[in-house]
Amino acid sequence: MSIESRGMESKEGIDALFLYATEGILVTDGKGVITRVNPSVEKLFGYRQEELTGQKIEILVPKRLSAKHVGYREKYASNPHARSMGAGMDLYGLKKDGSEFPIELSLSPYNNEEGLFVIAFIIDITLRKEAEQKLKNYSEDLENQVRNRTLILEEAVEELEKTKKELHDALETEKELNELKSRFVSMASHEFRTPLTTMMSSLSLVTKYGEQNDTENQSRHVQKIKTSIGNMTDILNDLLSVSRLEEGKVENAAKELNIRLFVEEITSDMQGMLTEKQSIVPSHSGSELVLLDPKLLKNILFNLLSNAIKFSPEGGRIEVETNVTETTIIIRVKDNGIGISKQDQKHLFERFFRGRNASNIQGTGLGLTIISRYLELMNGSIRIDSKENEGTQVTILLTQQL
Repeated sequence: MSIESRGMESKEGIDALFLYATEGILVTDGKGVITRVNPSVEKLFGYRQEELTGQKIEILVPKRLSAKHVGYREKYASNPHARSMGAGMDLYGLKKDGSEFPIELSLSPYNNEEGLFVIAFIIDITLRKEAEQKLKNYSEDLENQVRNRTLILEEAVEELEKTKKELHDALETEKELNELKSRFVSMASHEFRTPLTTMMSSLSLVTKYGEQNDTENQSRHVQKIKTSIGNMTDILNDLLSVSRLEEGKVENAAKELNIRLFVEEITSDMQGMLTEKQSIVPSHSGSELVLLDPKLLKNILFNLLSNAIKFSPEGGRIEVETNVTETTIIIRVKDNGIGISKQDQKHLFERFFRGRNASNIQGTGLGLTIISRYLELMNGSIRIDSKENEGTQVTILLTQQL
Protein backbone atom coordinates (compact mmCIF):
# COMPACT_ATOMS: atom_id res chain seq x y z
CA MET A 1 0.00 0.00 0.00
CA SER A 2 1.39 3.45 -0.92
CA ILE A 3 2.10 6.24 1.55
CA GLU A 4 -0.63 8.32 -0.11
CA SER A 5 -3.20 5.53 0.29
CA ARG A 6 -2.30 4.98 3.94
CA GLY A 7 -2.64 8.74 4.48
CA MET A 8 -6.15 8.89 3.03
CA GLU A 9 -7.29 5.85 4.98
CA SER A 10 -6.05 7.31 8.26
CA LYS A 11 -8.28 9.21 10.62
CA GLU A 12 -6.47 12.40 9.64
CA GLY A 13 -7.16 11.77 5.95
CA ILE A 14 -10.86 11.09 6.52
CA ASP A 15 -11.15 14.20 8.68
CA ALA A 16 -9.48 16.21 5.93
CA LEU A 17 -12.06 14.98 3.41
CA PHE A 18 -14.85 15.89 5.82
CA LEU A 19 -13.49 19.32 6.67
CA TYR A 20 -12.43 20.46 3.21
CA ALA A 21 -15.17 18.95 1.04
CA THR A 22 -17.08 21.55 -1.01
CA GLU A 23 -20.27 19.56 -0.40
CA GLY A 24 -22.13 20.06 2.82
CA ILE A 25 -21.79 16.92 4.96
CA LEU A 26 -23.66 16.23 8.16
CA VAL A 27 -24.19 13.16 10.30
CA THR A 28 -27.34 12.24 12.22
CA ASP A 29 -28.11 9.34 14.52
CA GLY A 30 -31.02 6.96 13.95
CA LYS A 31 -33.46 9.41 15.54
CA GLY A 32 -32.52 12.28 13.26
CA VAL A 33 -30.37 14.18 15.78
CA ILE A 34 -27.45 16.02 14.20
CA THR A 35 -24.13 14.78 15.64
CA ARG A 36 -21.63 16.47 13.36
CA VAL A 37 -21.51 18.98 10.45
CA ASN A 38 -18.66 20.13 8.24
CA PRO A 39 -17.75 23.76 7.48
CA SER A 40 -19.60 23.65 4.13
CA VAL A 41 -22.87 22.97 6.00
CA GLU A 42 -22.19 26.01 8.17
CA LYS A 43 -21.72 28.13 5.06
CA LEU A 44 -24.81 26.69 3.34
CA PHE A 45 -27.22 27.16 6.24
CA GLY A 46 -25.62 30.08 8.15
CA TYR A 47 -25.32 28.19 11.43
CA ARG A 48 -22.25 27.50 13.55
CA GLN A 49 -21.52 23.87 14.30
CA GLU A 50 -22.46 24.19 17.98
CA GLU A 51 -25.86 25.62 17.01
CA LEU A 52 -26.70 22.51 14.99
CA THR A 53 -25.16 19.72 17.04
CA GLY A 54 -27.84 18.05 19.13
CA GLN A 55 -30.70 19.52 17.04
CA LYS A 56 -33.14 17.46 15.05
CA ILE A 57 -32.47 17.49 11.30
CA GLU A 58 -35.85 19.22 10.78
CA ILE A 59 -34.18 22.48 11.88
CA LEU A 60 -32.78 22.61 8.33
CA VAL A 61 -36.10 21.70 6.66
CA PRO A 62 -38.69 24.38 5.69
CA LYS A 63 -41.49 24.43 8.27
CA ARG A 64 -44.12 23.74 5.61
CA LEU A 65 -42.35 20.43 4.92
CA SER A 66 -41.05 19.45 8.38
CA ALA A 67 -44.06 17.31 9.39
CA LYS A 68 -43.81 15.20 6.24
CA HIS A 69 -40.05 15.01 6.62
CA VAL A 70 -40.38 13.34 10.05
CA GLY A 71 -42.45 10.59 8.43
CA TYR A 72 -39.96 10.15 5.59
CA ARG A 73 -37.05 10.02 8.09
CA GLU A 74 -38.68 7.39 10.28
CA LYS A 75 -39.54 5.27 7.24
CA TYR A 76 -35.93 5.51 6.05
CA ALA A 77 -34.60 4.53 9.48
CA SER A 78 -36.61 1.30 9.28
CA ASN A 79 -34.87 0.38 6.01
CA PRO A 80 -31.65 2.40 5.71
CA HIS A 81 -29.79 2.25 2.41
CA ALA A 82 -27.65 4.47 0.23
CA ARG A 83 -29.80 6.60 -1.99
CA SER A 84 -30.28 9.95 -3.66
CA MET A 85 -33.21 11.96 -2.36
CA GLY A 86 -35.73 14.00 -4.29
CA ALA A 87 -36.03 12.06 -7.55
CA GLY A 88 -38.90 13.61 -9.42
CA MET A 89 -39.43 16.40 -6.86
CA ASP A 90 -37.79 19.60 -5.61
CA LEU A 91 -35.99 19.63 -2.23
CA TYR A 92 -35.30 22.78 -0.24
CA GLY A 93 -33.13 23.63 2.72
CA LEU A 94 -33.95 26.27 5.38
CA LYS A 95 -31.24 28.75 6.35
CA LYS A 96 -30.87 30.34 9.77
CA ASP A 97 -32.24 33.65 8.37
CA GLY A 98 -35.41 31.86 7.29
CA SER A 99 -34.68 31.86 3.57
CA GLU A 100 -34.99 28.72 1.48
CA PHE A 101 -32.71 27.40 -1.25
CA PRO A 102 -32.87 24.35 -3.54
CA ILE A 103 -30.66 21.41 -2.64
CA GLU A 104 -29.58 18.03 -3.93
CA LEU A 105 -29.33 15.35 -1.20
CA SER A 106 -27.71 11.90 -0.95
CA LEU A 107 -27.90 9.59 2.08
CA SER A 108 -25.45 6.89 3.16
CA PRO A 109 -26.19 4.90 6.36
CA TYR A 110 -23.61 3.12 8.52
CA ASN A 111 -23.65 1.27 11.89
CA ASN A 112 -21.15 1.10 14.74
CA GLU A 113 -21.25 0.07 18.39
CA GLU A 114 -23.36 3.16 19.17
CA GLY A 115 -26.04 2.30 16.61
CA LEU A 116 -27.33 3.63 13.25
CA PHE A 117 -25.93 6.80 11.75
CA VAL A 118 -26.72 8.52 8.46
CA ILE A 119 -24.35 10.67 6.47
CA ALA A 120 -26.09 13.34 4.35
CA PHE A 121 -24.32 14.96 1.41
CA ILE A 122 -25.88 18.32 0.54
CA ILE A 123 -25.27 20.45 -2.55
CA ASP A 124 -26.66 23.94 -3.14
CA ILE A 125 -28.17 23.81 -6.66
CA THR A 126 -29.40 27.41 -6.78
CA LEU A 127 -27.28 28.23 -9.81
CA ARG A 128 -28.44 25.07 -11.57
CA LYS A 129 -32.09 25.88 -10.85
CA GLU A 130 -31.62 29.41 -12.10
CA ALA A 131 -30.05 28.07 -15.27
CA GLU A 132 -32.89 25.55 -15.66
CA GLN A 133 -35.43 28.32 -15.10
CA LYS A 134 -33.70 30.52 -17.64
CA LEU A 135 -33.69 27.63 -20.08
CA LYS A 136 -37.39 26.98 -19.33
CA ASN A 137 -38.20 30.66 -19.76
CA TYR A 138 -36.22 30.73 -22.99
CA SER A 139 -38.03 27.62 -24.21
CA GLU A 140 -41.41 29.07 -23.29
CA ASP A 141 -40.48 32.36 -24.93
CA LEU A 142 -39.37 30.48 -28.02
CA GLU A 143 -42.63 28.50 -28.03
CA ASN A 144 -44.59 31.73 -27.68
CA GLN A 145 -42.65 33.27 -30.55
CA VAL A 146 -43.26 30.18 -32.68
CA ARG A 147 -46.93 30.24 -31.69
CA ASN A 148 -47.19 33.94 -32.52
CA ARG A 149 -45.40 33.44 -35.84
CA THR A 150 -47.71 30.52 -36.57
CA LEU A 151 -50.75 32.67 -35.82
CA ILE A 152 -49.36 35.42 -38.05
CA LEU A 153 -48.76 32.89 -40.82
CA GLU A 154 -52.24 31.42 -40.35
CA GLU A 155 -53.75 34.91 -40.51
CA ALA A 156 -51.67 35.65 -43.60
CA VAL A 157 -52.79 32.41 -45.24
CA GLU A 158 -56.39 33.15 -44.28
CA GLU A 159 -56.08 36.65 -45.72
CA LEU A 160 -54.58 35.24 -48.90
CA GLU A 161 -57.41 32.74 -49.18
CA LYS A 162 -59.91 35.55 -48.61
CA THR A 163 -58.21 37.67 -51.26
CA LYS A 164 -58.12 34.69 -53.61
CA LYS A 165 -61.86 34.13 -53.08
CA GLU A 166 -62.60 37.83 -53.59
CA LEU A 167 -60.59 37.83 -56.81
CA HIS A 168 -62.30 34.65 -57.95
CA ASP A 169 -65.72 36.11 -57.15
CA ALA A 170 -64.79 39.35 -58.90
CA LEU A 171 -63.64 37.44 -61.98
CA GLU A 172 -66.79 35.33 -61.95
CA THR A 173 -68.91 38.47 -61.59
CA GLU A 174 -67.03 40.14 -64.43
CA LYS A 175 -67.42 37.01 -66.52
CA GLU A 176 -71.14 36.92 -65.75
CA LEU A 177 -71.52 40.62 -66.56
CA ASN A 178 -69.67 40.19 -69.83
CA GLU A 179 -71.88 37.24 -70.68
CA LEU A 180 -75.01 39.25 -69.78
CA LYS A 181 -73.72 42.14 -71.87
CA SER A 182 -73.16 39.81 -74.81
CA ARG A 183 -76.64 38.32 -74.43
CA PHE A 184 -78.22 41.76 -74.12
CA VAL A 185 -76.45 43.07 -77.21
CA SER A 186 -77.48 39.98 -79.15
CA MET A 187 -81.09 40.22 -77.94
CA ALA A 188 -81.36 43.98 -78.49
CA SER A 189 -79.83 43.90 -81.96
CA HIS A 190 -82.29 41.22 -83.03
CA GLU A 191 -85.44 42.22 -81.14
CA PHE A 192 -85.20 45.94 -81.93
CA ARG A 193 -83.88 45.65 -85.48
CA THR A 194 -86.60 43.27 -86.66
CA PRO A 195 -89.62 45.44 -85.66
CA LEU A 196 -87.85 48.61 -86.79
CA THR A 197 -87.18 47.07 -90.20
CA THR A 198 -90.81 45.95 -90.41
CA MET A 199 -92.02 49.42 -89.43
CA MET A 200 -89.84 51.17 -92.00
CA SER A 201 -90.96 48.82 -94.75
CA SER A 202 -94.62 49.07 -93.76
CA LEU A 203 -94.49 52.86 -93.55
CA SER A 204 -93.26 53.03 -97.14
CA LEU A 205 -96.00 50.65 -98.25
CA VAL A 206 -98.66 52.55 -96.27
CA THR A 207 -97.71 55.70 -98.20
CA LYS A 208 -97.71 53.82 -101.48
CA TYR A 209 -101.09 52.14 -100.87
CA GLY A 210 -102.49 55.45 -99.64
CA GLU A 211 -101.64 57.07 -102.98
CA GLN A 212 -103.37 54.14 -104.70
CA ASN A 213 -106.39 54.32 -102.35
CA ASP A 214 -105.78 50.64 -101.49
CA THR A 215 -107.24 50.82 -97.97
CA GLU A 216 -107.12 47.05 -97.42
CA ASN A 217 -103.35 46.74 -97.86
CA GLN A 218 -102.87 50.05 -96.12
CA SER A 219 -104.74 48.80 -93.02
CA ARG A 220 -102.77 45.53 -93.08
CA HIS A 221 -99.45 47.35 -92.91
CA VAL A 222 -100.72 49.77 -90.27
CA GLN A 223 -101.54 46.70 -88.19
CA LYS A 224 -98.00 45.39 -88.75
CA ILE A 225 -96.65 48.71 -87.49
CA LYS A 226 -98.85 48.49 -84.39
CA THR A 227 -97.71 44.93 -83.75
CA SER A 228 -94.06 45.94 -84.09
CA ILE A 229 -94.59 48.86 -81.71
CA GLY A 230 -96.29 46.45 -79.28
CA ASN A 231 -93.32 44.07 -79.47
CA MET A 232 -90.87 46.89 -78.75
CA THR A 233 -93.05 48.08 -75.89
CA ASP A 234 -93.00 44.56 -74.41
CA ILE A 235 -89.19 44.53 -74.60
CA LEU A 236 -88.92 47.90 -72.89
CA ASN A 237 -91.43 46.80 -70.22
CA ASP A 238 -89.33 43.71 -69.48
CA LEU A 239 -86.18 45.80 -69.15
CA LEU A 240 -88.02 48.29 -66.93
CA SER A 241 -89.38 45.48 -64.74
CA VAL A 242 -85.88 44.05 -64.21
CA SER A 243 -84.54 47.51 -63.40
CA ARG A 244 -87.29 48.16 -60.84
CA LEU A 245 -86.72 44.75 -59.25
CA GLU A 246 -82.96 45.34 -59.01
CA GLU A 247 -83.56 48.73 -57.37
CA GLY A 248 -86.03 47.24 -54.85
CA LYS A 249 -88.89 49.39 -56.09
CA VAL A 250 -91.34 46.50 -56.43
CA GLU A 251 -93.33 45.58 -53.33
CA ASN A 252 -95.85 42.87 -52.53
CA ALA A 253 -99.19 44.58 -51.78
CA ALA A 254 -101.62 41.70 -51.24
CA LYS A 255 -105.36 42.25 -51.61
CA GLU A 256 -108.37 40.00 -51.46
CA LEU A 257 -109.50 38.92 -54.93
CA ASN A 258 -111.53 36.27 -56.72
CA ILE A 259 -108.86 34.24 -58.50
CA ARG A 260 -111.29 32.49 -60.85
CA LEU A 261 -112.71 35.78 -62.19
CA PHE A 262 -109.21 37.31 -62.19
CA VAL A 263 -107.78 34.57 -64.44
CA GLU A 264 -110.82 34.58 -66.73
CA GLU A 265 -110.44 38.35 -67.21
CA ILE A 266 -106.75 38.03 -68.12
CA THR A 267 -107.35 35.17 -70.56
CA SER A 268 -110.13 37.21 -72.16
CA ASP A 269 -107.81 40.22 -72.56
CA MET A 270 -105.20 38.04 -74.26
CA GLN A 271 -107.49 36.58 -76.90
CA GLY A 272 -106.19 39.18 -79.36
CA MET A 273 -102.67 37.71 -79.09
CA LEU A 274 -103.77 34.22 -80.19
CA THR A 275 -102.87 33.01 -83.63
CA GLU A 276 -105.37 31.20 -85.85
CA LYS A 277 -107.21 28.39 -84.04
CA GLN A 278 -105.17 28.78 -80.85
CA SER A 279 -107.21 28.72 -77.62
CA ILE A 280 -106.79 29.48 -73.91
CA VAL A 281 -108.88 27.30 -71.62
CA PRO A 282 -109.13 28.36 -67.95
CA SER A 283 -110.41 26.05 -65.19
CA HIS A 284 -110.70 26.35 -61.43
CA SER A 285 -111.30 24.19 -58.37
CA GLY A 286 -111.52 24.93 -54.67
CA SER A 287 -112.13 28.23 -52.94
CA GLU A 288 -112.17 31.34 -55.14
CA LEU A 289 -111.08 34.01 -52.66
CA VAL A 290 -107.32 34.55 -52.16
CA LEU A 291 -105.03 37.20 -50.71
CA LEU A 292 -102.49 38.14 -53.42
CA ASP A 293 -100.96 41.19 -55.08
CA PRO A 294 -103.07 41.63 -58.26
CA LYS A 295 -100.34 43.54 -60.16
CA LEU A 296 -97.67 40.92 -59.52
CA LEU A 297 -100.08 38.06 -60.26
CA LYS A 298 -101.19 39.73 -63.50
CA ASN A 299 -97.58 40.19 -64.65
CA ILE A 300 -96.79 36.56 -63.83
CA LEU A 301 -99.80 35.21 -65.73
CA PHE A 302 -99.23 37.59 -68.65
CA ASN A 303 -95.61 36.40 -69.03
CA LEU A 304 -96.54 32.72 -68.77
CA LEU A 305 -99.43 32.98 -71.22
CA SER A 306 -97.39 35.10 -73.65
CA ASN A 307 -94.68 32.43 -73.69
CA ALA A 308 -97.26 29.67 -74.15
CA ILE A 309 -98.82 31.54 -77.09
CA LYS A 310 -95.48 32.30 -78.77
CA PHE A 311 -94.16 28.76 -78.43
CA SER A 312 -97.37 26.94 -79.36
CA PRO A 313 -98.34 25.96 -82.92
CA GLU A 314 -101.46 27.07 -84.77
CA GLY A 315 -104.41 25.27 -83.25
CA GLY A 316 -102.48 24.84 -80.02
CA ARG A 317 -104.43 24.52 -76.77
CA ILE A 318 -103.22 26.43 -73.69
CA GLU A 319 -104.66 25.35 -70.34
CA VAL A 320 -104.71 27.56 -67.26
CA GLU A 321 -105.60 25.66 -64.10
CA THR A 322 -106.06 27.22 -60.67
CA ASN A 323 -106.66 25.28 -57.49
CA VAL A 324 -107.05 26.74 -54.01
CA THR A 325 -106.89 24.69 -50.81
CA GLU A 326 -106.85 25.81 -47.19
CA THR A 327 -103.07 26.28 -47.31
CA THR A 328 -101.98 26.47 -50.95
CA ILE A 329 -102.72 28.27 -54.21
CA ILE A 330 -101.68 26.28 -57.27
CA ILE A 331 -101.50 27.80 -60.76
CA ARG A 332 -100.62 25.68 -63.80
CA VAL A 333 -100.09 26.87 -67.36
CA LYS A 334 -99.75 24.03 -69.84
CA ASP A 335 -99.13 24.09 -73.60
CA ASN A 336 -98.31 21.60 -76.36
CA GLY A 337 -95.69 23.79 -78.02
CA ILE A 338 -92.04 23.34 -78.95
CA GLY A 339 -90.93 22.54 -75.39
CA ILE A 340 -87.50 23.02 -73.86
CA SER A 341 -84.47 20.76 -74.20
CA LYS A 342 -82.90 19.27 -71.07
CA GLN A 343 -79.69 21.14 -71.86
CA ASP A 344 -81.50 24.49 -71.91
CA GLN A 345 -83.68 23.86 -68.84
CA LYS A 346 -80.83 24.53 -66.37
CA HIS A 347 -80.42 28.05 -67.81
CA LEU A 348 -84.09 29.05 -67.87
CA PHE A 349 -83.88 31.64 -65.09
CA GLU A 350 -80.73 33.34 -66.39
CA ARG A 351 -81.25 36.83 -67.77
CA PHE A 352 -81.43 37.18 -71.57
CA PHE A 353 -81.19 33.41 -72.06
CA ARG A 354 -82.99 32.09 -75.11
CA GLY A 355 -83.43 28.41 -75.87
CA ARG A 356 -81.79 27.07 -78.99
CA ASN A 357 -85.15 26.23 -80.53
CA ALA A 358 -86.56 29.71 -79.72
CA SER A 359 -83.93 31.93 -81.35
CA ASN A 360 -86.29 32.90 -84.19
CA ILE A 361 -89.21 33.69 -81.87
CA GLN A 362 -89.64 37.24 -80.55
CA GLY A 363 -88.66 37.68 -76.87
CA THR A 364 -86.12 39.13 -74.45
CA GLY A 365 -85.22 36.06 -72.40
CA LEU A 366 -86.25 37.97 -69.26
CA GLY A 367 -89.74 36.61 -68.67
CA LEU A 368 -88.88 33.73 -66.34
CA THR A 369 -86.29 35.85 -64.54
CA ILE A 370 -88.97 38.45 -63.79
CA ILE A 371 -91.48 35.77 -62.72
CA SER A 372 -89.02 34.15 -60.31
CA ARG A 373 -88.22 37.53 -58.72
CA TYR A 374 -91.94 38.33 -58.33
CA LEU A 375 -92.47 34.94 -56.69
CA GLU A 376 -89.63 35.65 -54.25
CA LEU A 377 -91.54 38.74 -53.14
CA MET A 378 -94.73 36.66 -52.80
CA ASN A 379 -92.95 33.78 -50.94
CA GLY A 380 -93.89 31.46 -53.80
CA SER A 381 -92.08 28.92 -55.94
CA ILE A 382 -92.05 27.83 -59.57
CA ARG A 383 -91.49 24.48 -61.27
CA ILE A 384 -91.11 23.83 -64.99
CA ASP A 385 -91.64 20.43 -66.61
CA SER A 386 -90.97 20.26 -70.31
CA LYS A 387 -90.07 17.93 -73.17
CA GLU A 388 -88.78 19.16 -76.47
CA ASN A 389 -91.48 19.09 -79.20
CA GLU A 390 -94.09 17.91 -76.67
CA GLY A 391 -94.89 21.01 -74.63
CA THR A 392 -94.31 22.70 -71.30
CA GLN A 393 -96.10 22.82 -67.95
CA VAL A 394 -95.34 25.59 -65.48
CA THR A 395 -96.52 25.10 -61.90
CA ILE A 396 -96.63 27.94 -59.36
CA LEU A 397 -97.17 27.37 -55.64
CA LEU A 398 -98.26 30.19 -53.34
CA THR A 399 -99.37 30.21 -49.71
CA GLN A 400 -103.07 30.74 -49.05
CA GLN A 401 -103.40 33.43 -46.37
CA LEU A 402 -107.17 33.71 -46.04
